[in-house]
Amino acid sequence: MNSALRFPLNTSPAQHAQLVKLQQSFAEVCNALAPLVQQTRCWNRVALHHMAYKQLRESFPGMGSQMVCNAIYSVSRASRHIFQHPQSHFNVNRLGTRPLPRLHFLPQAPVYFDRHTLSIKSGQVSMYTMDGRIHFELGLGPDAELRFRRERLREILLTSDRGGFQLAFHFASGEESAEVQAEMVAAASGAELPEYLLVTEDPPSAGAPVPAAARAAHSS
Repeated sequence: MNSALRFPLNTSPAQHAQLVKLQQSFAEVCNALAPLVQQTRCWNRVALHHMAYKQLRESFPGMGSQMVCNAIYSVSRASRHIFQHPQSHFNVNRLGTRPLPRLHFLPQAPVYFDRHTLSIKSGQVSMYTMDGRIHFELGLGPDAELRFRRERLREILLTSDRGGFQLAFHFASGEESAEVQAEMVAAASGAELPEYLLVTEDPPSAGAPVPAAARAAHSS
């Protein structure tokens, strides 16, 4: 069984603008965190939260607290795939003592949601945006409704392309979703990366401040 359900969103112009703003702002939060991963070689989600959450909330006051947590998860997840896959060209064991490259999330990077920022009731989605919640009808069929009742959701992603926005619901019905597997294969081959992610070889900025908590985590 496919581990994901995908639904295109029929957005009004105003809703489309809200989602564009959220997606671009989410990528900005991810990019503000990525240098810390590069400097500390730490991408554990809990550790990153302790090191960076407060500063990110202060730097992005318009982004809700839970969405900042989801951005931390996004960076942790991407870093795990790029730096831990045993065949990745950027695997930390292969890099040795050389500086890690920096991940850069493009404006069309997926936005991750959780039960606090997106809920479903009677086939209707209530979704967080930076300008208030918006609502969509998903038009769930009987099979989809059964999956939502019986299976555990693992990830919820908002993605976009020229056709508009889509929601993808990944269920915990396997080790990794097909999308995650594809990303890991891409990272391993070194031939390509997800279209929303760049890997830059530039070293950490000279003199860039690293929070004390980050220095402690790196030295432990």
